[in-house]
Amino acid sequence: MTSEELQTIIAAGLSCEHLEVSGDGSHWYATMVSSAFQGLSRIARHHRAYATVGNRIQTGEVHALSMKTYTPAEWASLKAQ
Repeated sequence: MTSEELQTIIAAGLSCEHLEVSGDGSHWYATMVSSAFQGLSRIARHHRAYATVGNRIQTGEVHALSMKTYTPAEWASLKAQ
């Protein structure tokens, strides 16, 4: 799997204002900015994001997914610093 393929999979399951994916084919890193994260705890955000890759983690197609999740307001504040 390529980073572009994983990005497409995530984007199909989660509307993101900003999405970056990088990795080596099994260990992945994603930065996601979505209004769907509004009001959710960090754990709930990660559950929501993991749901987009479905069983690909269980089958080992995606071995690990490390992520940073932000609402649009949090992302704008971070970028302003």
